[in-house]
Amino acid sequence: MKSFSELKKNLKRNFSGLKSIKVALLGDTATQFLQQALRGTGYDYGYDLQIFEADFNQIERQVFDPSSELYEFKPEIVIIFQSTHKLNSKYSKLKPDYYGSFADTQLEIISNIRTTISSNLNAKIIFYNFPEIDDSVFGNYANKTEISFLFQLRKLNYQLMVFASQNPDFYICDLSSIQNQFSKSVVFQTSIYINTEMVLSIDILPEVAAKTLDTIGAMNGRVRKCLIIDLDNTMWGGIIGDDGLENIQLGTLGIGKAFTELQYWIKKLKNRGVILAICSKNTESIAKEPFEKHPDMVLHLDDIAVFVANWENKVDNIKKIQSTLNIGFDSMVFLDDNPFERNIVRENIAGIVVPELPVDPADYLEYLYTLNLFDTVSYSNEDTERTKQYQTEAKRLVEQSVFVNEGDFLKSLNMLSLVEPFNNFNTPRVAQLSQRSNQFNLRTVRYTEADIEKLSKSDKSHTLSFTLEDKFGDNGLICVVILEKESTDVLFIDTWFMSCRVLKRGMENFVLNTLVAIAKENGFKYLKGEYIPTPKNEMVKNHYLNLGFISENDNNVWLLDVNNYSPKKNFINTK
Repeated sequence: MKSFSELKKNLKRNFSGLKSIKVALLGDTATQFLQQALRGTGYDYGYDLQIFEADFNQIERQVFDPSSELYEFKPEIVIIFQSTHKLNSKYSKLKPDYYGSFADTQLEIISNIRTTISSNLNAKIIFYNFPEIDDSVFGNYANKTEISFLFQLRKLNYQLMVFASQNPDFYICDLSSIQNQFSKSVVFQTSIYINTEMVLSIDILPEVAAKTLDTIGAMNGRVRKCLIIDLDNTMWGGIIGDDGLENIQLGTLGIGKAFTELQYWIKKLKNRGVILAICSKNTESIAKEPFEKHPDMVLHLDDIAVFVANWENKVDNIKKIQSTLNIGFDSMVFLDDNPFERNIVRENIAGIVVPELPVDPADYLEYLYTLNLFDTVSYSNEDTERTKQYQTEAKRLVEQSVFVNEGDFLKSLNMLSLVEPFNNFNTPRVAQLSQRSNQFNLRTVRYTEADIEKLSKSDKSHTLSFTLEDKFGDNGLICVVILEKESTDVLFIDTWFMSCRVLKRGMENFVLNTLVAIAKENGFKYLKGEYIPTPKNEMVKNHYLNLGFISENDNNVWLLDVNNYSPKKNFINTK
């Protein structure tokens, strides 16, 4: 983690070429240094944060005054920082009769702030929750009485989590957990607070900024999808090929407990939807033996999407894993106890995250907790099936090798697709695919669940989601298209993104046939598409050209005459 002074040096760097994001920062305490930390950290994350910092203690005026600078600025993200110290001052001024309703009242205020912003801006809100202050008025009895400040503070933080779960445009930056991790003496320093009204110390600002940028990054497609793990002295203690199955360190005693608890964490990541892969210098049969036979193994072979164990170098093996999964290296995290292997991978694979694991395995897990490697802004039920889907894809590849003719192979899959508009059931997955799709994404417009809900209710948009299943299994929702009426004759493809897991199955042809049918039914003469280049979506540069669209002025805008369109061949049937 960089220091604050190092982040300030970033402010002098060239931000040109970085993705620009407009952010408003509203605080009830001094936020000048926080603003600098956010912008400096943004540079390291690849963003040019254009930050409007409101005047000190002006949250309500900025939000509830329709002519305020906030609405003139029109931010994409609004960060709200209400400090615990100001909250404590409010509480202290109340009559005792109102102590017990304090949390409910504050939540109502926050809800009104969120509603007002959402009604006037197409912006997401990041709200800093409240680090604890125990005023020691009640001592330990504070945990038993609703009128204690500590009770109300904990209640409010809980209510904020519930509120965030119910409002997809509202996100929490967890300052409370940062204080738990680093201690109150690091987060808050009385001398600075008294003299400057700053409640966050200079030392903690980089951590707060990183936590904030993790959420902003996840909103903008910066999502890590895959954890690649070494085995010997990373997944277990010892060397399986030398020590044998009975002598590797796992279980509930000694250092084996550290490896077991690490596996429990990895298992939870898998259940959340993170893809697990193994990359080990080992004989494959020996490497798999603990997964199959050791009684204390938490992870088993059916938890692993790709298992690579051989005596080749790890750089080539990670590239093999990447090719199999068809995701970017910047979506991957590699864990290895060996500093030499870590450095080789860092030097030869751009974008991959390689944590510098501590020397002592007992410290692995606590260190990994601090990195927040797998931040996300969405979760769907399909995430739990991700490993199974990649394992099923491996079966498809095996069967494909039997066929000489690709058409015969595709026909044999018996593919079915359900096409339907956005709804309450598919909204989480649509938003998630929007945030994670980087390669097959024509315009790379990101949508949160709140955005998807608005689009589903809009009369100006025609929304489409596509699933795909075959004889091997269900891939779930894998493609999204949003259509906008541009004129009486032109239907614009505002958004088209698709999971790379289903490439080369004819899905592009099936989708285009569907879009043309919709255009004809609604009296449009042309479909209009646009390709906006990004560092990651070059694979779809010629997407519209390959589908028969005609370039309009050679500016990545394409037109298709739907009346002269012949349906494209594919082997997908409508479900």
